[in-house]
Amino acid sequence: MNCNEYREAIGADPSFDGGAGHLSECASCQAYRREMLELDRTISAALSIDVPELTVPELPDIDTGNVVSLSHRRWSPPTLLAMAATVVLAAFIGIRMIGSGGEFDSLADQLLAHIDHEPYALRVTDVPVSDTRLESVVPAAVARLDHSAGLITYAQSCRINGRDVPHLVIQGERGPVTLLLMPDEKVQGPQSVTGESVNGIILPVGNGSIAIFGERDENLERIEKNVLDSVTWST
Repeated sequence: MNCNEYREAIGADPSFDGGAGHLSECASCQAYRREMLELDRTISAALSIDVPELTVPELPDIDTGNVVSLSHRRWSPPTLLAMAATVVLAAFIGIRMIGSGGEFDSLADQLLAHIDHEPYALRVTDVPVSDTRLESVVPAAVARLDHSAGLITYAQSCRINGRDVPHLVIQGERGPVTLLLMPDEKVQGPQSVTGESVNGIILPVGNGSIAIFGERDENLERIEKNVLDSVTWST
């Protein structure tokens, strides 16, 4: 069982107790499970609140002689067409969002959104991921990776531009630093990226690229060199 399969299972049923082998070695899924269980408890508590029985108060008699009937409102053809166009546009946008996972103006925007989607990955810790976990996320068929980049505390296979790519986190001087290894995502040159609280860079590496994101005051130049020295594409 991988992370996507486990999260789909526990998302459908928070009491799901399968996948113990995967859960024992995946810190991100452990955090996700805690979040789902807490959400389930919150919903259960909300549903258990006693609601008083609905009672309708007695209303005084109404003098129907003072009631004014409103004329039936008729929609003009332009109004009906505008409403229909709005519904069609909303449906089209919904289908695009469901089918593609959201549209982004650039690779940088997609990477920033992805990092925001996995805040639990950015934990300050001195506990590395297991070698087994790291090898499953960065298989030899994708890249050869040594440990000179830094202490790797998070490893997850994530979807970027329709491809599964290794999402790693190392511990920097100012906090966790995100690495996204994209062997098939070619860029023309280095691209600086700035988010609300992070800064980063997308570096061309052979026919692919590597993205590095850290805190605003993190010195990424040293990390860039270490990462580039530690990663070699297998193809």
